[in-house]
Amino acid sequence: MNWNEWLSDNEVILRLGAFLGVFVLVALWELRAPRRTLELPRTRRWASNIGLVVLNSIVLRLLFPAAAVGVALFAQQQGWGLLNHYAVPTGWAVLITVVAMDLVIYLQHVMVHAVPLLWRFHRVHHADLDYDLTTGSRFHTLEIILSMLIKFATVLLLGPPVAGVILFEIILNASAMFNHGNIRLPSGVDRWLRWLLVTPDMHRVHHSVEDNEANSNFGFALPWWDRLFGTYRDQPREGHEGMTIGIHRYRDPRLVDRLPGMLALPFIGKVSGYAINRREWSKPGEELDS
Repeated sequence: MNWNEWLSDNEVILRLGAFLGVFVLVALWELRAPRRTLELPRTRRWASNIGLVVLNSIVLRLLFPAAAVGVALFAQQQGWGLLNHYAVPTGWAVLITVVAMDLVIYLQHVMVHAVPLLWRFHRVHHADLDYDLTTGSRFHTLEIILSMLIKFATVLLLGPPVAGVILFEIILNASAMFNHGNIRLPSGVDRWLRWLLVTPDMHRVHHSVEDNEANSNFGFALPWWDRLFGTYRDQPREGHEGMTIGIHRYRDPRLVDRLPGMLALPFIGKVSGYAINRREWSKPGEELDS
């Protein structure tokens, strides 16, 4: 068995080990130095959010047993993809893989905000009334399936090494938990770190109820894309303690923080002309059909 096959066979163990390690670290950090006071009991939200993660993991394994790593191994065996056509040193190929796939995630994130039908599914992520590490994995099952298909297409076009795909998956999951963490960083550290990595204060702005804040800071791991494409916003206008998390219309915990309600949320209301450049959200009590 070669190195790539070993990595492919042990991908689940490697990713699960990294996930659990980062989860515990961020969870303890949240207890030690929280950024905001949570509105809802942590146990109730975590049960629903983690329950959705478990459901999504089961569905993905049933639909796509090989996952992105298996597709990368297949592409390598067939000689498909850009990196399989050129003699790129392994280290550079891994780096290109991580950066290129992170750019695709950024573009995908912009897309699910810009296309009304896709926003209906993505709003499950934004409807969380609080913001902590479990929010980073809270996505509707159909959005997760779409994301996996986009990932497959990226792998087939890019032809990345298996090690690069696994490293990207680990970084993506770890950064999603970190930058959704309800954790406090010293302001000086945050200002420096957000040039290299999306920080919690940087990404939290994206979860504001205000449209020109929610439609900014789309990056998950690398912060450069927001600065490059003009979607970067430094701070929320109300400050991190004063900003409201979620979506104006969807404030009922029975809907947005219960697993059945989360799964049903995309199918509630009419499809509207919601677009990424809409100037304002509907205010509480007004009809919102997006």
